[in-house]
Amino acid sequence: MRILVTNDDGIDSVGLHVLARAMRPFGEVVIAAPDQEYSGAGAAIGALHLIQPEVHKREVEGIDTAWAISGPPALCVFFARLGLYGDPFDLVVSGINPGANVGRSVYHSGTVGAAITARNGGISGIAVSQAVTGFGIEGQGWDDAVKGQKWHSAADVAAKVVEGYIANLPIEPVALNVNVPNLELEDIKGWRRTEVGHIVTRAMAQATLEPKEGHHGSYYVRMAYGDPMTMPDHTDGGAVENGEVSITYLSRFEDVPHHGTDEIHGALSDLVGPQNNLYS
Repeated sequence: MRILVTNDDGIDSVGLHVLARAMRPFGEVVIAAPDQEYSGAGAAIGALHLIQPEVHKREVEGIDTAWAISGPPALCVFFARLGLYGDPFDLVVSGINPGANVGRSVYHSGTVGAAITARNGGISGIAVSQAVTGFGIEGQGWDDAVKGQKWHSAADVAAKVVEGYIANLPIEPVALNVNVPNLELEDIKGWRRTEVGHIVTRAMAQATLEPKEGHHGSYYVRMAYGDPMTMPDHTDGGAVENGEVSITYLSRFEDVPHHGTDEIHGALSDLVGPQNNLYS
């Protein structure tokens, strides 16, 4: 098996390196990750005619081949499908992201975006994220918050998920979102098959403009967090809050019935003519 490992935190991320080494028992491991931070990039590949992507060889302990790409994680995966890193891949594993990717954040996560891009290209993708304990304490910086990350726990969970995946390969590619509490394995309270929640545990609640001194008409955007929210146990975020591993199989975008379609369809028919199929 040939496994591509990527992330959205960049080639130097500890979580990326730990995850890649955890994948070695399952086959040939190649890292292709962004050369810088791309959190929040979703499944974007970028404006290729503007960014003119570059690829650079990098050294990662325990991994034979590692590439740094000047673009987001979805682009790293996109290039794999085009053969940039050699033979085709059988699986894409993305992470370990510091911070759970649950609820609305699933739509914007570069970690998850890499897994979705893999599935779109005919390869299964597994996104692996781990909660950050206590982030948001007054005066605490991000570097301080992730010092206590138990990367080994998330890596062990990811290895078991991949082991099970290989033991019974799905009929068609899947996009699997795995979220792990920041706990030692013996302290994790089991696992749960979950839904994507409609909220996040603590969301941005307000954005305000602050004038930029010496630049008329220019402003900084200052954002503030809202209060912590409790997510239901059956959701991805609720499970992680409860100390459980969350496993979510992400669906494809599909057309669904929706209120107001008759009026929209009627308006279009008035403009360009009647509907051409029988789908309602």
